[in-house]
Amino acid sequence: MDYVPALARWIHFMAGVMWIGLLYYFNFVQVAALKAAGADGTAAGITKHVAPRALLFFRWAAVVTWLAGAALLGEGFVDAFLLRNGMAPIGVGAWLGSIMLFNVWALIWPNQQKVLGLVQATDEEKNKARRIAFLVSRTNTALSIPLLFFMAGGLSHRAVFGL
Repeated sequence: MDYVPALARWIHFMAGVMWIGLLYYFNFVQVAALKAAGADGTAAGITKHVAPRALLFFRWAAVVTWLAGAALLGEGFVDAFLLRNGMAPIGVGAWLGSIMLFNVWALIWPNQQKVLGLVQATDEEKNKARRIAFLVSRTNTALSIPLLFFMAGGLSHRAVFGL
């Protein structure tokens, strides 16, 4: 057994669990919790201590997931991204993961920095940033469903996973 694909597979799986798990946490738990905590004035603990740490693991789990997935694709990387030579199912998943990774680093994280006060912003800029981060995070949540479907579909590709 070749250890590099086996290690990459487990890293991809574990980092993906962390990434998608935190995505679901943000969308299904933290959004509602912050709304309730904001209403009774107790949101500071979440925004000061929990959210920045969760976002750190969230964004780096996204990078590690993507890199490990790229390593798994190996020589099939180009075929997967061009959706050719039988690599379309895993390629669709790779594209979805790439879009989601872009969303995390280019849209969610910069806007969350404003919302959390890590970057100077006016109240108007914070409100706009809050809305953008929310919508993009919900988009990633929706994209995660077909992502997982195509990722699981790619498990049958012996060339990709070295089985």
